[in-house]
Amino acid sequence: MSEIEKIRHYFFYFSAFVIIVGGLKFASKAIIILFLAIFIASIISSALTKLQKIKVPKFLSYIIVFSTIITAVLFVVYVVNTSFKDFSNNIPFYEVQLKSLATKVIAWLGGFGFIIDPKEIMDNLSFGALFNLTATTAGNVGLFLSKMLLVFIGVAFILAEGSNFEKKLDIIFKGNADSKENFQLFSHNIQKYFTIKTLTSLLTGAFITTILIFFEIDYPILWGFLGFILNFIPVVGSLIAAIPPLLLGLISLELTSVAWLAFFYVVINNLISNVLEPKFMGQGLGLSAAVIFFSLIFWGWVLGPAGMFLAVPLTMTLKIAFDSNQNTKWIGILFSNLRKKEKNTYNEL
Repeated sequence: MSEIEKIRHYFFYFSAFVIIVGGLKFASKAIIILFLAIFIASIISSALTKLQKIKVPKFLSYIIVFSTIITAVLFVVYVVNTSFKDFSNNIPFYEVQLKSLATKVIAWLGGFGFIIDPKEIMDNLSFGALFNLTATTAGNVGLFLSKMLLVFIGVAFILAEGSNFEKKLDIIFKGNADSKENFQLFSHNIQKYFTIKTLTSLLTGAFITTILIFFEIDYPILWGFLGFILNFIPVVGSLIAAIPPLLLGLISLELTSVAWLAFFYVVINNLISNVLEPKFMGQGLGLSAAVIFFSLIFWGWVLGPAGMFLAVPLTMTLKIAFDSNQNTKWIGILFSNLRKKEKNTYNEL
């Protein structure tokens, strides 16, 4: 292939990429429901498989799993919605308290010779904006939960097709074992990622709720739920989840207690994200840290807030697709973190 033809191919691929991304952004609301249905179905499928391995009848397995999920979702929606409404009503009170605290800090700094105009600081500093950010985040979560009925209907149809899916794969990939292997690898990694991430996020939320109850921070269940949800967003999720309870801690606790609370947040998130998750995920997902960070920005722009939750599995899907074709394998290498096992695979090319 000549250099001109290569350039034409690259322009063609780039144009196709722009069109596809534009289509995804335009149809983002429907696409999110589809993606969520597929990913949730993969988690439920894993749970159903485990139940059936211990000789639980298939129909009973469905009843157990769906009853557990529906009960948990309804309970969480009720508790979180109640806490969120109460918190929203008290935002003006918390803002007054934090501004009073800021005034004291400014006066304390003034004793060391720092000249700060309190009025100018208060005019430009809105603690309410920080709480409203939390309110907006929780509101987006509520909007997301309102669409869960459609998602679960989609999940039900996907699971109903599960029995015929393997047969369809055999027909589609007949005579092409490598493509079938790549697809099964993708399916396994998606299932593994969401199963482990859901369990570790539940653990994160439970630990956060327990710690906040111990420190007597207002609305511990709300902040624990926020920690559970935002744990699906790598890098920045845990930082955002820590802001509201720490601000409330500044109002009701001594500075030493707030420091301990921040310390426990760091320990919980590092223990789960950097110790437990890598241990259970083995070699991991094969994505570099930079790719994960920029995928958050990209998918967040394309699909909105839900895109940040789906950024890792969607990017992993692209990486597996690129790895399966010799012409695009170089893009897969760019996406990779080049761990030892994967590096050996690429070196064999």
